[in-house]
Amino acid sequence: MRLKVSAMQIKACIRTVCTSTRVDKSFAKWYQSLWQPKTNGPPYDHIVQLGDPVLRVPANPIPEKELKSPEVQYLVKHLVKVMRSYKCVGLAAPQLGLPLRAFVMEFKDDLRDQYTSADYKLREMEPLPLTVFLNPELKVLNYEKVTHTEACESVRGYRADVARYREVTVKGFDASGEPQELQLKGWPARIAQHEMDHLNGIVYTDVMHRKSFTCTCWQAVNANNGRIQLSFANK
Repeated sequence: MRLKVSAMQIKACIRTVCTSTRVDKSFAKWYQSLWQPKTNGPPYDHIVQLGDPVLRVPANPIPEKELKSPEVQYLVKHLVKVMRSYKCVGLAAPQLGLPLRAFVMEFKDDLRDQYTSADYKLREMEPLPLTVFLNPELKVLNYEKVTHTEACESVRGYRADVARYREVTVKGFDASGEPQELQLKGWPARIAQHEMDHLNGIVYTDVMHRKSFTCTCWQAVNANNGRIQLSFANK
């Protein structure tokens, strides 16, 4: 199943967030807004969780003529903002509620302190500057698969081992709507494959080694007699 999204719908969807205030000319609509519950619309400031239908449908390509539009540029900036606020290394548009083929990646060198030098080397980690892909296509260059632990902000509180291809090429458009192609290997290649899966309605739990699926805070749950709160916000 693919959700149909036209250029007009893209603009309408994103403009609801771009516009900070909106005055309804209709008195009836204004009056209803005083008592009707307010609902947030995408792109969200939070990351949607597994169970949200948007994570299970193939995302739609962004019409090429819209790649440089203010609305798409806003979406890119919002993806980067939310990715950094959650301190994750990649984020796809469906994770903010929009079934569009766009994702961002970034792996800063200061994250090196979170890993041992041996683990950093084993996972083939290397800094990845902020990278934006619109309408990306992925091609496998090295079919050897390597297994490492992954987590996802859309399955917050868990992690599992996942096998990924060692080397890939991603081709698409950058943040300015210009064509780009990157060859990635090791950890950056894993990030790209994880985000591409999101654009195809796939979550890492679909491809993980099932017995490795683990709650990241199980020890704290036991130590605190189960009194652990898991927040889905970025703070």
